[in-house]
Amino acid sequence: MSLTGALSNAITGLNAASRSAQVVSSNLSNVMTEGYGRREVELGAQYGVGAGGVQLTGVTRHQNTTLISEMRMANSSLAYDESLSGFHTRLERLVGTPDSASSLTSLVADLEASLVSAASRPDLSGRLDMVVQSMAAVAQSLDDVSSGIQTMRREADSSIAQAVEQINTQLLQVEELNGEIARNHSGGFDTSGLHDQRQLLIDDIAEWVPLKEVARGHGRVALYTVGGAQLVDGPAAQLSFTNAQIIVPQMTIDAGLLSGLSVNGVEASTNSETGPLRGGKLVALFDLRDHEAVGAQAELDAVARDLVERFQDPALDATRGTGDAGLLTDGGAAFDPLDEVGLSGRLTVNALVDEAQGGASWRVRDGLGAATIGPEGNASLISDYYDALGATRTIASGKFAGEDRTAAQLGGSFVGDIGATRLTNERSLSFSSMRATELSTLILAEGVDSDQEMQKLMLIEQAYAANARMLQTVDEMMDTLMRSI
Repeated sequence: MSLTGALSNAITGLNAASRSAQVVSSNLSNVMTEGYGRREVELGAQYGVGAGGVQLTGVTRHQNTTLISEMRMANSSLAYDESLSGFHTRLERLVGTPDSASSLTSLVADLEASLVSAASRPDLSGRLDMVVQSMAAVAQSLDDVSSGIQTMRREADSSIAQAVEQINTQLLQVEELNGEIARNHSGGFDTSGLHDQRQLLIDDIAEWVPLKEVARGHGRVALYTVGGAQLVDGPAAQLSFTNAQIIVPQMTIDAGLLSGLSVNGVEASTNSETGPLRGGKLVALFDLRDHEAVGAQAELDAVARDLVERFQDPALDATRGTGDAGLLTDGGAAFDPLDEVGLSGRLTVNALVDEAQGGASWRVRDGLGAATIGPEGNASLISDYYDALGATRTIASGKFAGEDRTAAQLGGSFVGDIGATRLTNERSLSFSSMRATELSTLILAEGVDSDQEMQKLMLIEQAYAANARMLQTVDEMMDTLMRSI
């Protein structure tokens, strides 16, 4: 080997060792960095007239695409389950658990107790007042739950609008990174950092919408939803959604009063089982707004309807006129079965018995249509009210329609069903969380192994020292030759 060849070998070896050390150092410093793909220097022999040594052929970014795809799907499922589980947990807090003093079942029980107390001493105005207060508490509880449900619907609608804006921005960024990666790839530059950025973007998008990543030429990728909707394949898709500032029970997507989702101007189904965007947090928010919350409102209205109809029964209180409201009213008027939606938010105590509205509680004893105070010892109407509340009647609407329940039993069934649904969602969330955690662990195991990288660094240091020694030896030999001339 000539001195020139030896010099070339040493210099290229030093350069390769230096670049390898940089890559290994980058790997070690990003052991816990999310989205980082382990790098590895690719080396080859350098050929040419009068030349020799080693050359850097490229830097390879390693990643397990199968595991990454599985992790994205797991994170999508986790985000979906977290959203629905959070809704049902909040809903259970609103209605209360059966052992809670402020729960719907407890308040109905308090109403029954107040009627028993008033029937035993109908002459005591304080006990009549307690009946009115207990009814008002039931009505207020139903209104609070209804308001809470609509608040969660508004929050979901607002979150959808924010998510659509974020997804649109991220899809454009993926499109831009695709172009930058392709240009750098064609120029022979290292694109590993750009791949890391793009992977993080796609991971974020996948939490909202489950994705399939398809490789394209020159390092570019295309993104499709699991339902087949194209999000990026060249140009990025544009999602559209209109935020509603106010949501009331009557506003539903089926009635055309709330916005759906469009992809490139084409309406896209948000069905959680068959829609093209199914499976992620975005569809979970639609599911919450348009199905879970609407269903909860319908069940709540069914409970309110049962209560108002029990006290509006024409057989009760002969002093009432035909079509007049009972002790519980629909916003002050008699309840119309054709206007059930949102009833729980409109339920009020009849103003005729409510002193705060100019009425008097003695009408609970003497009748809503009574013009003057009647016999103070007459408890027959109060007993009839108690019997109406405890009577087994066929439920007219909701999940328990057609079944026979007392008011307390219907309230208990409603509260119990909410608790059971919350437990089911928590089990799904637990499974999704465990799956996502396990896949994340596997991804980390497939990433940077710090022990292995340290071993590489030791070998690189040895190679660097050997090449440096070769350079020093060549220098000494050339000095010797120059002195001998």
